[in-house]
Amino acid sequence: MLYRKFGKTDIKLPSIGLGCMGMSHGYGEPDDEESIATLEKAIEIGVTFWDTADIYGAGKNEELLAKVLKPNRDKIFLATKFGFKPGVENKYAFDFDASPKHMRTAVENSLKRLNTDVIDLYYAHRIDPNVPVEETVGSMAELVKEGKVRFLGLSEVSPNSLRRACAVHPISALQSEYSLLTRDVEKEILPTCLELGVTFVPFSPLARGLMTNTLDISLLKEGDFRKTLPRYQQEHAQNNTSLAQGFAMIAKRKNCTPSQLALAWVLAQGEHIIPIPGTKRRTYLIENVGAIGMVLTHHDLAEIEDLLAQYPNTGERYNANSNKLVDKN
Repeated sequence: MLYRKFGKTDIKLPSIGLGCMGMSHGYGEPDDEESIATLEKAIEIGVTFWDTADIYGAGKNEELLAKVLKPNRDKIFLATKFGFKPGVENKYAFDFDASPKHMRTAVENSLKRLNTDVIDLYYAHRIDPNVPVEETVGSMAELVKEGKVRFLGLSEVSPNSLRRACAVHPISALQSEYSLLTRDVEKEILPTCLELGVTFVPFSPLARGLMTNTLDISLLKEGDFRKTLPRYQQEHAQNNTSLAQGFAMIAKRKNCTPSQLALAWVLAQGEHIIPIPGTKRRTYLIENVGAIGMVLTHHDLAEIEDLLAQYPNTGERYNANSNKLVDKN
């Protein structure tokens, strides 16, 4: 297992972490037994950077992780997030609140569900348009002083908001979507993180399964979060299916799987990047780890860029409602 430096600390984290959302939220029916086995396998093979949030399954994901976390607490670098409030039947995020008052309630609930005394990395899940980022981060910094949180992170923020936040308290990690299909962060966010010593943590580095070439968009079940996203709608489905097939051909020539090639591409974009592909299955966990240490040549990277240029109609990553809470100021 290769490691990468975490923020400005002396901590080294595995080059690939584990996104745990899909174990309880967003991607079909949960399978707690297999998810727990996946968490245990992650410890065994060294994937010890785990990412969750209080909104995932309206707290159920944190409770699930606690079953494996408690006897292995010293082995796990644990990240969770706050801000979203569950909507109807606790299914999807309904409202957002990053006020100090809500944060206080949220962190105590997360600590209780996770059955731990401290959270290693605590993120504000978005920037609250009604609360200055300085106020949110200032209140989060109090948690560090109290020993409830070790490091602070932000998710889906602009370079300006990141700089403002860092002026209040060190921000160790910034999380945002980044994959072959979602590259908005390349222009400003990635270089800003590098400049400020902030680890960039890409979620959905496999484009929510699109780059694996194993996803049949037409077979997505009701309740699958992806059915609400433009990339999975008919006008983009054929483009993305053809793109995935072409990408799989490149992977075959590299003697790896499409997932491994997609993750290797993300890792190649900077040493300050630690992706957190999500899975609830041991098979995919082990497959993803196979990307660590892969070397992509200039020819490989150019071939991938040429393929992407052939299939530009990929669609937006979020629908209009979800996009409203992506900080652009």
